[in-house]
This record gives sequence, C-alpha cells and structure tokens, in this order.
Amino acid sequence: MGAIAVRLGVSKSSVSLWVRHIKMSVHQEAHLRSLPFTTAAVEKRRKTRLLNEDLKRTRIINHAYEEIDAIGHRELWLIGVMLYWAEGGKTQRLVRFSNGDPRMIKMMMLFFREVCSVPEEKFRGYIHIHSHLDYRGAENYWSGISNIPLGQFFKTYRKKSSNSSAKNTLPHGVMDIYVLDTKLFLKISGWASGIFDRAQQAATINSRARVLELVDRPR
Repeated sequence: MGAIAVRLGVSKSSVSLWVRHIKMSVHQEAHLRSLPFTTAAVEKRRKTRLLNEDLKRTRIINHAYEEIDAIGHRELWLIGVMLYWAEGGKTQRLVRFSNGDPRMIKMMMLFFREVCSVPEEKFRGYIHIHSHLDYRGAENYWSGISNIPLGQFFKTYRKKSSNSSAKNTLPHGVMDIYVLDTKLFLKISGWASGIFDRAQQAATINSRARVLELVDRPR
C-alpha cells in the first residue's frame, strides 16, 4: 500500500480504503514476504511515526494554551483554593501545601502572597528528600523557587532509601510550604466548602433548566 500511495501521489489511508476488498493470491502474498524490509527502513518508519505523533500533540497543546486568557485576582483565588483542596493539609489547623512540581509551588506562593496577603515572616519551608540525593542543593533550589529564605526552613527530612540505585524522579525532593496562621487555614477551608456548595447549586439549576427546556420544546 505504501508503494501504491507513492506511485499515485495519494495518502496511504486512501489506498487502504480502495483495496480493502481485494484478496491477494498465494503468489502475491509470497512476493510481499520476499521484499527487503530492512531494519533501517523499519526504524525510519518508526521515527517518522513518532515525529508525526509529537507534532499532533504539540498542536493540541499549543491550541489549548492559546485558549487561556489573562488571569485576574478572582481566577487566581479559585486556582489557589482548588489546589489547596487537592494537595493541602487538612488536619493540623495550619496551612501546609506539599508538592514536588516547582510550578505548583510557584503558583501557591503567588496565591498566598497576592490573594491571602501572607506576611513574609509567616512562611516556612520543609523539604523531604532521599538520603542519597544532594539535600543542600535541594534546599537552595526550593528556596529559589519559593523565595523563602533558607533561615525560614525547617531541618530537611532525609528519608533512607531502600534502593540507592532507584531512579531519581524527584532529584530535589518534595517541598512543603507552611504558613503559621490558623485563621488562614480556617478561611481556606470555608472557601473550599463554599465553592463546592455553589458548584452543586449551579449544577442543579442547570439540570432543571435543561428539563424545562425539553418540556417546553414544541413537538
């Protein structure tokens, strides 16, 4: 099918559609099996396929990226509350957000500073890292990401690794952001509950509206 597509100047999918009902003879099948499908040719096709898949993914990502408008104060508030609801501490009555993704840490620090107006002296950093990794480098790394001074970090927790040759998927470990403010913890909890309830109410209203629309639709 590839040879036919090249010779006719059409896509291989078109050829596949045209020949789908054709049954080859024993002689034709034997001839195809005798053709030289070299390792180099197979590898070239594999690389071409992977490149095309990468291009498709990149186009989807770029299109989705362009759909995002400017983010204002309210959007940042919603983002921060939802991220905390997903990844934040819920039990100790203090604000604690833990993640190994530097972008998540940057986003939450933006939320705490711009939306919650947390004073700088109330921030604390805490790092979890495997013992065979560079914990000093990790401390400097997360301090730079969060802009929290090293003097406001708790002592780094160095977890003993059962396998020293384990893949270093988190070479800088995981960072916890602490905010020493019980009132803020309670406020974020209230925001999260309020957002959930309002979303449920909106879903109920929308469902009722759809039902009424169906009932009122002319038959």
